[in-house]
Amino acid sequence: MKHLKNVVTLKLDEEKCIGCGLCSTVCPHEVFSIVDKKAYIIDLDACMECGACAGNCPIGALSVDSGVGCASGIINGLLNGSGECCCDKGGTCA
Repeated sequence: MKHLKNVVTLKLDEEKCIGCGLCSTVCPHEVFSIVDKKAYIIDLDACMECGACAGNCPIGALSVDSGVGCASGIINGLLNGSGECCCDKGGTCA
């Protein structure tokens, strides 16, 4: 499932990453991949901003403002009449 494009607040500090793989393990939407003992964001727009990755990162290499990007997308969609929301890719909110 994809949500709105370019609204996710997820950030990864690749320099800090120790490659433990916890982010990849807890992410429900397969946003991360572990390659050569480093995490990489492979599908940012699939992130639902649940915060599981940041909450489980033992060294604080991840940050996310849980729900902020999605909520902003819904509000902007309602204000500009596009009807976009996080319910589905480019769909309308029910």
